[in-house]
Amino acid sequence: MLNLIETGIETDKPTLLIAHGLYGSARNWGVVAKRLSEDRRVVALDHRNHGDSPREDSQSYADMAADIAEVITHFGAPVDLLGHSMGGKASMVTAIEHPELLRSLIVADIAPVAYSHSQVQFIDAMRAVDLNRVEKRSDALAMLERAGVEDPTLRSFFTQSLDLKQKRWRLNLDVLERDMPGILGFPDLDGQFDGPTLFLSGAQSDYVTDAHRPAIKTLFPKARFARINGAGHWLHAEKPAEFIASVRHWLHRIDAA
Repeated sequence: MLNLIETGIETDKPTLLIAHGLYGSARNWGVVAKRLSEDRRVVALDHRNHGDSPREDSQSYADMAADIAEVITHFGAPVDLLGHSMGGKASMVTAIEHPELLRSLIVADIAPVAYSHSQVQFIDAMRAVDLNRVEKRSDALAMLERAGVEDPTLRSFFTQSLDLKQKRWRLNLDVLERDMPGILGFPDLDGQFDGPTLFLSGAQSDYVTDAHRPAIKTLFPKARFARINGAGHWLHAEKPAEFIASVRHWLHRIDAA
């Protein structure tokens, strides 16, 4: 099973399960998970080929959804499922293929569509880091900058997946590169998720636009939409207080329904 980080304790409220995005890990969500665990158990997962989860020969959304379903079954259904970016797509597939496992769905800054941009340049940048010369995190940060990662937030984010002691990335870069077209895409699915669904986006991000709403509503007819001002794609890291408040408001609304 996937590697998991559990926060809080089991209560009468459903478990909140968090699925991170591409190149991320459960540890990226530590602050959010802790703040949201005041009245419920929160579990953050490492996707396959990320963090401390097993290395597999696939990064398909069907396989990621099966992994998530296994975790939910382990803790007990139904859960509230929160997914960001790639994790949001995996969560959407889980909701449609296993609707009985979810009470509600929160999708953070991603839509059920194919995107044309590439993320392979970041794999190239991570491969450009000479791990034998990395003694401290700042060494890797400098090498990532020289490799073309201009955004300091992204450089810091990537180094959270660097194992300094073992001098390796906690990412299966070969499989992620090979399966990148599928990660950027979205599978053709039959069915809908009729449960409550929140699409929470960064107001400065272009990942979820008004043009995506018909595709969203086709698969998630009860979808509601909210935006966090001043936030881009990494809304949970850029505006953590606002993100946590939005998720907490959503969960309390569902609790009271």
